[in-house]
Amino acid sequence: MPSPVVGLTGGIGAGKSTVEKLFAGLGIPCVDTDAIAHQLTAPDGAAIAAIRAAFGDDAITADGAMNRAVMRTRVFADPAERHRLEAILHPMIREQSLRQLSALQAPYVLLGVPLLFETRLFDGVIQRSLLVDCAEEVQRQRVMARSGLDASQVAAIMAAQMPRAQRQQLADDVIDNSGDEAALALQVHDKHRYYLACFGLPAQA
Repeated sequence: MPSPVVGLTGGIGAGKSTVEKLFAGLGIPCVDTDAIAHQLTAPDGAAIAAIRAAFGDDAITADGAMNRAVMRTRVFADPAERHRLEAILHPMIREQSLRQLSALQAPYVLLGVPLLFETRLFDGVIQRSLLVDCAEEVQRQRVMARSGLDASQVAAIMAAQMPRAQRQQLADDVIDNSGDEAALALQVHDKHRYYLACFGLPAQA
């Protein structure tokens, strides 16, 4: 019997990776679609040939990886370009995700999908959706601090994502990551107990 799946999502900079680590500390693993996408677009990754064919040699770096700077500019400037890239990557991401999920044994598992609601790629796979949420200004500050992107680049990425209020409406469950990590850890523990009960699993000490 496969483990129940909780879809973990949130806007860029909301803190999904930190939440993943906190759940991992409770014995709950996560299949991260961002990590899968990076593998697919790494040097000689499974998606490289299709990306080169669709976007040309300038979309690929000298070492054979997807040129993220070039593709970031193209896909956020032109929705049609973004859809072309997604048409290549999304089926591969879904296939790899399902394979990894099927190999996990845990009370329940997380599936980290930044665009969970936008793509609907995992409808029918997840039993609950969990949104990591914070104010948009906090998102901007975190992304600029960690990535070196400027304000206009961060704004373009955020504009391509679903509005915060809409994510809040669609999510089954929400974690507020506006505070410190201690407050976040308490919420993760609460959600963990809730999911064990929700899925009819025995409580853990």
